[in-house]
Amino acid sequence: QHAARDIEELDQLIGDLLLSSRIGGSGVSIGGPVDLLSLLTEEGARVGAEVGGQPLLVPGDAQALRRLMRNLLQNAVRHSGSPDVEAWVEPLPIDQRGARIVVADRGPGIPPEVAERIFEPFYRKEGHSEGVDGGVGLGLALVREIARGHHGDVRYVPREGGGSQFEVDLPVISNVVL
Repeated sequence: QHAARDIEELDQLIGDLLLSSRIGGSGVSIGGPVDLLSLLTEEGARVGAEVGGQPLLVPGDAQALRRLMRNLLQNAVRHSGSPDVEAWVEPLPIDQRGARIVVADRGPGIPPEVAERIFEPFYRKEGHSEGVDGGVGLGLALVREIARGHHGDVRYVPREGGGSQFEVDLPVISNVVL
């Protein structure tokens, strides 16, 4: 049982490193169109997250965007200590022509003084050493790389009522709801 989990974690780490290397070397292969809600629904089902929102299309790399969502969802479950994770896709104001992916939990949140550092490769919050919580500090760094590779960005905001909320803003093909 432990060996299977270790192999799965190692496989994900190798996948993250390879994707990071690909993005760093040649950038994200912007294809088209990727339905964010469809991907989020699939990835949310893997962790039991409640998923909603509107189907919005972005030009992008479906594999990379899937990894972005998987990393955010797995982090939310891992660090909140609860499977009570919500995720949704919403349009940005029409003048911004974008889509926002939101992943939120009701965990302890992140202290403001480290809210930006969590996106640094291999950064670990104090008290979280490698392997203790199943991560090595690459997930959020890769999320940022993927978002920026798609001409977007990610940020952490404290969730109203307690917890964490990660927001990824990406340009859309159209703000028209499918």
